Amino acid sequence: MSDDLFAPRVPEEVANRRPLADRLRPQTIGEVTGQEHLTGEDGVLRRMIASGSLGSMIFWGPPGTGKTTVARLLSGEAGLAFEQISAIFSGVADLKKVFDAARLRRMDGRQTLLFVDEIHRFNRAQQDSFLPVMEDGTIILVGATTENPSFELNAALLSRARVLTFKSHDEESLEELLKRAETAEGKVLPLTADARASLLRMADGDGRAVLTLAEEVWRAVRDGETFDTEALTRIVQRRAPVYDKAQDGHYNLISALHKSVRGSDPDAALYYLARMFDAGEDPLYLGRRLVRMAVEDIGLADPQALVICNAAKDAYDYLGSPEGELALAQACVYLATAPKSNAVYTAFKAATQAAKANGSLLPPKHILNAPTKLMKGEGYSEGYRYDHDEPDAFSGQDYFPQKMGRQTFYDPPERGFERDIRKRLEYWAKLRKERNPR
Repeated sequence: MSDDLFAPRVPEEVANRRPLADRLRPQTIGEVTGQEHLTGEDGVLRRMIASGSLGSMIFWGPPGTGKTTVARLLSGEAGLAFEQISAIFSGVADLKKVFDAARLRRMDGRQTLLFVDEIHRFNRAQQDSFLPVMEDGTIILVGATTENPSFELNAALLSRARVLTFKSHDEESLEELLKRAETAEGKVLPLTADARASLLRMADGDGRAVLTLAEEVWRAVRDGETFDTEALTRIVQRRAPVYDKAQDGHYNLISALHKSVRGSDPDAALYYLARMFDAGEDPLYLGRRLVRMAVEDIGLADPQALVICNAAKDAYDYLGSPEGELALAQACVYLATAPKSNAVYTAFKAATQAAKANGSLLPPKHILNAPTKLMKGEGYSEGYRYDHDEPDAFSGQDYFPQKMGRQTFYDPPERGFERDIRKRLEYWAKLRKERNPR
């Protein structure tokens, strides 16, 4: 008997009605759309399933691209037990329970696929806890992240897992999802052609979002009504971006912004920055791009450029929108009007090529520490001169591997602060030649 006789009774068909995005979840790997490079006939995941052997993986991609769905389908098609946790709500105790349950299953001859959503939110110690159970086969780890795994996950974890990239849905795959929704609902979306195209842009590459938007339209429409773009925007309270962030418009504008900064045109730079704000671009994405411009195009010609860009990012975090956009605009103008240099950028590329080309050469022994008698006997640290004890605090020793010889990567121009750096380098080169003639 109900606790409240006067409580309104909810029809069973309404109470049990799941969201459209949940009802349309693919039931097989082959039904997944938008990730054909992974789930298509010749995709990586299809090949893994066919081989009968799955390894640990990291799924990297934006929200709404099917990471959770694919993990669940993988476990089913491979005959694995499926466990799911979120790094946002789980701690060490939760992980221990999952690992213990997986060990019991393994004793019964069944392996566990553990899906960890937002895995990048686990700290280093928590990430390390996966290593033993991955190595002994207790679990197959599938971690999902929207952040770059190279920056957010431990090297030890990455070395044991393959990174698979999930792509934002393009217009074609979003349209396919809408058609599936219309088939499931038995009715066509009441939208004009322009409004339908606008709805696809509103979803911004997110499959879950496009189905949620479609559901909102069906809820709001009245008999015989068809929404145009203006009505759609009013109904769903979401503005379509001026460009699709995953397509050419996005890359065209960010390229125009970057080249305007590089070309020292603050007015053009501000124009393209404003256009991207107006299109609904994530301000923190633009903040990251400004930081990149600071290190690539200004560099040490004005060392304050990087400081100001990071400060602008922090100011946006602190102020939020719309006030925070002004801090990013200020950083943009600063970069455009700063002296330009790509000398560090060019030097780093050259040094990277040299590192790859020359292999694992031993540094000269005189700059290696010798904490043991054996190392001292091998000549480590012998002849090292402590620069602070030398005239001008400069010994002029050679620090490159002997087989490689001295190299020059960094060549600062006669601009901005690097003019002073160039004078220092020329002075040290002169002292080096005087004190270590060859």
